[in-house]
Amino acid sequence: MNKRQFFFGMILASLMGGLVVLAGLRFFVQPESGQTFDEKQQASFVNLLSDKDFTIPDGINFVASAEVVTPAVVYVNSKVNYNRRGRSELERFFGMPPRDLEDQEEGMPPQGISSGSGVIISADGYIVTNNHVVEGANEVTVSLENNKRYIATIVGTDPTTDLALLKIEDTGLPYVRFGDSDETQIGEWVLAVGNPFNLNSTVTAGIISAKARNIGILRGVENDLQIESFLQTDAVVNPGNSGGALVNLSGELIGINTAIATRTGTFSGYSFAVPSTLVKKVMDDLMEYGTVQRGLLGVRINNVSPELQEALDLDLSVDQGVYVAGVNEGSGGAEAGLQEGDVIIGIDGRETLNVATLQEMVARKRPGDQVEVDFIRDGEKMSAKATLKNFDGDTKIVIKEQPQVFEFAGVTFEDIDEDLKEALDLQGGAIIDSVTNPEWRRAGARVGFVITSIISENGRIRITSPEQLIEELSDLEDEEIVVLGTFPDGTEYYFEVTP
Repeated sequence: MNKRQFFFGMILASLMGGLVVLAGLRFFVQPESGQTFDEKQQASFVNLLSDKDFTIPDGINFVASAEVVTPAVVYVNSKVNYNRRGRSELERFFGMPPRDLEDQEEGMPPQGISSGSGVIISADGYIVTNNHVVEGANEVTVSLENNKRYIATIVGTDPTTDLALLKIEDTGLPYVRFGDSDETQIGEWVLAVGNPFNLNSTVTAGIISAKARNIGILRGVENDLQIESFLQTDAVVNPGNSGGALVNLSGELIGINTAIATRTGTFSGYSFAVPSTLVKKVMDDLMEYGTVQRGLLGVRINNVSPELQEALDLDLSVDQGVYVAGVNEGSGGAEAGLQEGDVIIGIDGRETLNVATLQEMVARKRPGDQVEVDFIRDGEKMSAKATLKNFDGDTKIVIKEQPQVFEFAGVTFEDIDEDLKEALDLQGGAIIDSVTNPEWRRAGARVGFVITSIISENGRIRITSPEQLIEELSDLEDEEIVVLGTFPDGTEYYFEVTP
């Protein structure tokens, strides 16, 4: 057989094979006339699940976590007095409302309402939220998912981490367990639970996008000791989510949602949460001492970067780390031998490749605690133990003195602190701490109001202390009196009541 015959034989065999295939398809495949789209999709996408009888892998199932967490995330409502001079330009820009309808009486200072979320962290009613949710509040109300409502006490606040601890009086409450935010990984699934736009018990899902993120939103706090080492996530968070829970798929608290990156005021792709390891330490401090215990290394620091090395005209021999720009005299860092020019790369065995991580690691400690500092000096790796000190330069634990509270007929009173006395130019008085008596509330008594005198049939009596006020009210029971005083913003006010 020559090449020409072989070539034509191959063409003939190919044609015969094609005819056989066409004939087979015509025999086995029926026309599609009369099919519905349901039938078409069932026939075309046979790889999809056709019923609900299937199991989602545990690793990506959000249901169990949401069921555990949702009952323990609360709605927080704070009432804050506005200055009588009216809202500032900033308040107008952010749309802060005018006075609360409940307080429209002539002379009563207008009240604004701040709302957010909180997370119950113990069965006896301790709740963590953001400081900015309750800052300046004279009354805080907490609502549970089941619509039970409580008046909450502010146990303590920490503007340096934007956290606050509240307490409601009840037992057997659902709560969220703390997880370990150090163990979270970039790419891990998380849920954000809160009350955005007053939509209670809203759950959104996303992943951890980054860790130890500093976005500069806490600048200007007292002593410039702000800590920003946020978990970044793409779970949808909006106004009202502040103070809510960021949890893993085990339902463990790994962060408190605090801020969003936005140019519009609503979610634009990324949100930020205070990591749970820092939250737990701050909550423990506020519960035990009433104030946060801050241990300081006493160094001035910057992130290592090409720009920094160029500006300093130095070769730091590392691409990442925390450059020591200065060491405070008498500080724990100075006593440990740290020097200007050192590059800190670790605290207690954990890499600290940026300022945010270093600040977070140190902020977990208290004055008197020791930390092991790993650092680079002249290209050589070294380590030293440093004893952290407080802002005053010693290792003492600071305990916040709780004011003594005096109660009369469902109203509690406290002494006025010295700063408020000075600001209002008062010699004495009694400040209202809580009001549960409905008659006093209807009369106009509000938390934060400073009583300076009362008027009865016998004349005007100046009030110098809560003890004296209680004595006078006891003597004037069943007699209508006029209560005079001022709000912390200087607004003078009075109301009539029968003790």
